[in-house]
Amino acid sequence: MSTLFQVALWIELLAAGLGGLQGALFAAGERRRRIDVFGVVVIGLAVSLGGSLLRDMLLNQPPVVVWRNWYLPMAGASAVLGMLLQPVIVRVAWLITGLDAVVMGVFGAIAASKALSVGVGGAGALVVGVIGAIGGGILRDVILGLPISILQVGTLYAVAAGAGTGTLVLLTASGTPTLIAGLACVVVTTSVRLSAVRFGWTFPEQRAVGHRRPNTGPDGVGRSRQRHRHHRAGRSANRSGASFGGSVDG
Repeated sequence: MSTLFQVALWIELLAAGLGGLQGALFAAGERRRRIDVFGVVVIGLAVSLGGSLLRDMLLNQPPVVVWRNWYLPMAGASAVLGMLLQPVIVRVAWLITGLDAVVMGVFGAIAASKALSVGVGGAGALVVGVIGAIGGGILRDVILGLPISILQVGTLYAVAAGAGTGTLVLLTASGTPTLIAGLACVVVTTSVRLSAVRFGWTFPEQRAVGHRRPNTGPDGVGRSRQRHRHHRAGRSANRSGASFGGSVDG
């Protein structure tokens, strides 16, 4: 049995609060949907605690965020605070992105190590770790009826979580102490995520082998430029939206 990677309660609550803020910021970008205050709280709870909830459901464990008292109030209050202070918070979006990357690594490590501790195999633990890290964003998109952001062209959000949790699984299998493996997970996840944001790293859009996009003629050039603009807009939306994606799991 593997030892569970654990962090102090205040770190988990800080992460829950960050998720609530992220949910409020995402709701602010969906004004055309006329989301009310209750809706902001629901989105904040989904982003903040969705990964933890999905993780425990997959592992058939009691949901930590339901059984412990502090997570739900912290996430909900932070969502309301984020709604009220949205213009101020947007100015420090770089800080939110950095903290989000660290939190994603922390809770990816918690989820993957928890899966290993109950006997899940390495491949399954990696999947559970990724879901624990980014599941809140998936749940948010499902609630709002949006395309799942991690499946769109974007800055390697799920890949960062997978790289980190994969590192933990490999290190644990080689006999590395769980604490060291967990810290390595956090470092790898954070590094990949922030590097992807900084340098605009993405996976290429799907394309069949041998497929060539038309790039000649007035209409072809126009369509090519239009697709390029759409691609850039998608990446920008992913940075501001998908990065607010369920990295905070108690």
